[in-house]
Amino acid sequence: MTHAAKHKYSTQNILNWLWGTSKALRTQTILNAFTGIMAVVLDFAFIWATKTAIDIATNKLEGSLHTTGILLVTIITLQISLSLITRWVRALLGVKAQNKMQQSIFTRLLGSEWKGLEQRHSGDVLNRLERDVSDVVNTITETLPSILSVSIRLVGAFVFLYYMDSVLACITILIIPVFLLLSKLYIRKMRGLTRDVRSTDSRIQSILQESIQHRMIIKTLEQSRTISERLGNIQHHLRQQIKTRTIYSTFSSGLLNVGFASCYLVAFLWGVNRLHEGSITYGMMMAFIQLVGQIQGPFRDMTRFVPQVISSLTATERLMELEEVPEEIYGSPQRFSKSTGIRFANVCFAYDKKKRMILQNLSYDFAPGSSTAILGETGAGKTTLIRLILSLIKPDSGAITFYDDSQEVACSPLTRCNLTYVPQGNTLFSGTIRDNLLLGNPNANENEMRQVLEDACADFVFTLPDGLDSRCGELGAGLSEGQSQRIAIARALLRKGGVLLLDEATSALDQETEKRLLQNLMKSYIQNKTLIFITHRQAVIDYCTQTLHMKRVQNT
Repeated sequence: MTHAAKHKYSTQNILNWLWGTSKALRTQTILNAFTGIMAVVLDFAFIWATKTAIDIATNKLEGSLHTTGILLVTIITLQISLSLITRWVRALLGVKAQNKMQQSIFTRLLGSEWKGLEQRHSGDVLNRLERDVSDVVNTITETLPSILSVSIRLVGAFVFLYYMDSVLACITILIIPVFLLLSKLYIRKMRGLTRDVRSTDSRIQSILQESIQHRMIIKTLEQSRTISERLGNIQHHLRQQIKTRTIYSTFSSGLLNVGFASCYLVAFLWGVNRLHEGSITYGMMMAFIQLVGQIQGPFRDMTRFVPQVISSLTATERLMELEEVPEEIYGSPQRFSKSTGIRFANVCFAYDKKKRMILQNLSYDFAPGSSTAILGETGAGKTTLIRLILSLIKPDSGAITFYDDSQEVACSPLTRCNLTYVPQGNTLFSGTIRDNLLLGNPNANENEMRQVLEDACADFVFTLPDGLDSRCGELGAGLSEGQSQRIAIARALLRKGGVLLLDEATSALDQETEKRLLQNLMKSYIQNKTLIFITHRQAVIDYCTQTLHMKRVQNT
């Protein structure tokens, strides 16, 4: 596939996205542009002051060296002060701007449809949230203001030089057409090379993240060497891509540097010849050299800006891809005040229309206050059914409704407020046990947390040295699987929802603990909650009032 074919968005689309994004970053952008322009003004003032000082010292101009010296000191002091202010603005506001954009995109992703985002590897998404956000913010807040100040520097230096020697100014500026031609070819090639590098970088982050997360599996399979070699191969591929990009960049920069050096040499020889003829002063000669540098400097800066802009264009494309995931519908939550029922009516669903149907004409009624055990072989659609209830996916046909004795509404993200879900496996976050419980209800008090821990048979928490403030690592590290499951169930019980979904949530519990937990649920929660269990455990089935046997749909 050619690089051109990989560009999903036109340059105009990308620029429109950047313009919209820049609204939240314009304070820093304007400040950086202002300090950059002031730096240009001070540089020109310094050139004029040094020319004046030299001409006064060589008796080519009347004036006071004392006054000129004070002026030079003042200009230098202002330059140093401006440099410190610029550094402060970029350091403090830069972090704020990056955090703001990162939070905005992160919030957008959390509010997007589940089916769209889950198709991307989490390592790739993290790479985009970190590297790509940083590149885009730096381009908007720093590179673009720098391009503005550099352009003003170029125009100002040309006008200044033209005022002193129009022929030399025109000779110096002849590099512009060559620069523009090379830049166009350079950007087209570098954009594709940079996208390849970014994609490979995301693959590396994905391997690192997965391997660290599943290191126990890697160790027990004795595949550490295999994973390490796999990482090494991708890293080697990345080095080759960077090598190709660097060779191309170096060659392009070399051509421009030859042009810069040639122009500088012409300007120097021109000035020396005119100085020899006596048609210019030593001060003008010094100004010539500095102004040629002020004209060529912007072009050198442009060679530095071009890779940054290209990197930003690539980063913008990758962030725009994340925003393609549709957002869930927003609105007022459709909350039921009592135990809630869920009714399936001829529901059909397939993840891929060309493959097997997962659910076909499923009709079932999870009545308010009922407790249902869902049974079935692997692939029968148990997890799919839970995803439909949670409105993470939508049925292809049929209807799912939430109801009680006074109202009935269609299943949607707005009905999710009535649900509490405890998935299979360890779902605790790193932090304290209190932090994890408060995710179920941020307003829960100490007594409420104690009660749900007792109901979930997790009162062992109060025997820990730090009680609720005991810390656990990622995925509940430091706790057993059964302890983590019970804390997750307690967290769910804090949530004020009329339906409790448990997906093999007692799989790590011993029989006695599981029995006590089920007794507590049936005693304290069946009055105001509808309980739905995905299970294969007989103890759970025995406590439920109804059973749904699901069978794998056969292809016709």
